[in-house]
Amino acid sequence: MVGAVSAADSLAVQLFSELLVADQLARSRLQKALPKGMELSHFTVLNNLARQEERTPGQLAQAFNVTRGAMSNTLARLEGAGWIHVRPDWDDARRKMVAISPAGRREWEAALAAVAPVIAAVVDEIGAERVRQALPVLRALRVKLGPGG
Repeated sequence: MVGAVSAADSLAVQLFSELLVADQLARSRLQKALPKGMELSHFTVLNNLARQEERTPGQLAQAFNVTRGAMSNTLARLEGAGWIHVRPDWDDARRKMVAISPAGRREWEAALAAVAPVIAAVVDEIGAERVRQALPVLRALRVKLGPGG
């Protein structure tokens, strides 16, 4: 029968529908909580840089599954705001290295303080134990959908 959906297909459709809607709602809620002038893309890049050593723009683009052009645009905005430093790679002059600046770290900390209560409230409403139980499944989905998955 054309158009018939198996039970497994239906489960997959339901899963991805929930993930996509949850992603959109989470992004909207977090964007509203961020300090004025900071976009969610800015926060996520600063969050990544605050937890790691320097990265290349290519590494960042790959980590966020965006094009190099999109990442370059975000990095240009962050650099213009003074939130990151971009320098040549001393070992390979064709590459650049990106690091969070002290001002960027302060902005990231302020943003983290702004979004933490929003995230904590959601966890409280759902229940910490249920969230803990969901994390392995979400992690497995991320790994499976990511590069090499």
